[in-house]
Amino acid sequence: MMGRDDHQTSGNNSSSLPQTPKNLKIPPGKVDEEFSRELNEWDDAKAEREQKNQAR
Repeated sequence: MMGRDDHQTSGNNSSSLPQTPKNLKIPPGKVDEEFSRELNEWDDAKAEREQKNQAR
């Protein structure tokens, strides 16, 4: 049991999540384009790794 001296408070925003700044948000119409771009980058990186492994 805690007495008055042991009272611990948390910040006002402890239960809220941080918000994304407006300049970093992707417009709804561009989400598919951004997603496909990231998938292409991932595929390219995977192909590079496979080429390096085959060259050994």
